[in-house]
Amino acid sequence: MSILGIAETTVASLVREISDPSHDRDAVADRFARATWTGIAEPGDRAAGVVVAALGAEAALAALLDDRDGGRLRRLLAERGTPLDEKEVTDAVARWVPRLEKEAALRALRQAARFAVALIVPGDPDWPSALDDLGDHAPLALWLRGRRDALPALARGVAMVGARAATGYGEHVTIELASGLADRGYAIVSGGAYGIDGAAHRAALASRSTTLAFMAGGLDRFYPSGHDALLGRVVEHGAALSEVPCGAAPTKWRFLQRNRLIAAASLATVVVEAGARSGSLNTAGHAAALGRPLAAVPGPITSAASAGCHRLLREYDAVCVTSADEIAELAPLPEVEAETETRPTGTQTSPTVEGAEPRRDRPAADPTGTRIRLLDALTTRSARSTEKIAALSGLAPDRVRAELGLLSLEGRVRERAGGWVRSAP
Repeated sequence: MSILGIAETTVASLVREISDPSHDRDAVADRFARATWTGIAEPGDRAAGVVVAALGAEAALAALLDDRDGGRLRRLLAERGTPLDEKEVTDAVARWVPRLEKEAALRALRQAARFAVALIVPGDPDWPSALDDLGDHAPLALWLRGRRDALPALARGVAMVGARAATGYGEHVTIELASGLADRGYAIVSGGAYGIDGAAHRAALASRSTTLAFMAGGLDRFYPSGHDALLGRVVEHGAALSEVPCGAAPTKWRFLQRNRLIAAASLATVVVEAGARSGSLNTAGHAAALGRPLAAVPGPITSAASAGCHRLLREYDAVCVTSADEIAELAPLPEVEAETETRPTGTQTSPTVEGAEPRRDRPAADPTGTRIRLLDALTTRSARSTEKIAALSGLAPDRVRAELGLLSLEGRVRERAGGWVRSAP
């Protein structure tokens, strides 16, 4: 007996070690397939979401393994009448096949067991149901390091995000707001980064409140490394979560996709301090697109570190907040909401999720993130072949070759013996 071509006993022993030892064969197969999908498809891949929803994780992966040209997958999807057209399926198969390696999936499971990382899938009792609001872009599974019983706290979580290069003012305000929210029974959700994120996690820990960190890379190695001790405390008292398997590197694209989980999982998102081009504006864009309450803390008008917050207040109808009480009014705890029959205020109209375009239309330079993913996969020193770049970026080889040609014309990459490198700034 086998599961996706691997001995059933091998798969079962690995999956049960990071989930529930009582899982039957079907549950084990589904979890193994979903774990494999987290390494094949990039976070937020709509095609993967549609395919898995239509066929099931195991059947979809089996079809891909049996026919790597995608013919069987296309036939099955056509029978189900999915919203993907043939070109979308063909493009998706071309993205996934370079990463289709059973041994990589087994290696990720072994590494997860080594670091006590658990696998959570939709349908589990503690699955964060708020993430389902992401629709086809929802995660296929989540990897968790820390306390699994911390997951229900997301139902009362407030996301606090902001600049990595935070000022003393920004960190002070973050500590005040996070401590105040913790005292009122809220959990603090953030991304584990330097600056505002770190201050929010520290304040929650100091207040003995639950705090959860959504990460952009595998949970076997914390990033940034300078927060290894802090994130160790987070997983001791709360949890760290990721939708990519152990061994996966954090990249710029994955940080942007991670932001949608922070926004979707929380009752509200508060941007404490952010520059004009801060990545936290991307999180704010996701929150607004999902209809989650969005708030921003004002700063000195002379401070470039608060320019992003002021932009949110001016262009996105973000709610101005200056205290924990005002945030609590914006996003009442579920118990309070049920008693008073009030709804959270501050629901936003939806800008583009990619971050953050406001009311007026502006052309996006890289709407699909293709160039971000390509540049993430390149270095300035070691040349990489198009096949290697395709596997690292999660893009189809033909697409990689075409985009590299365009980037070469712009001087952002260059070809040399053995492959391609990113041009030095």
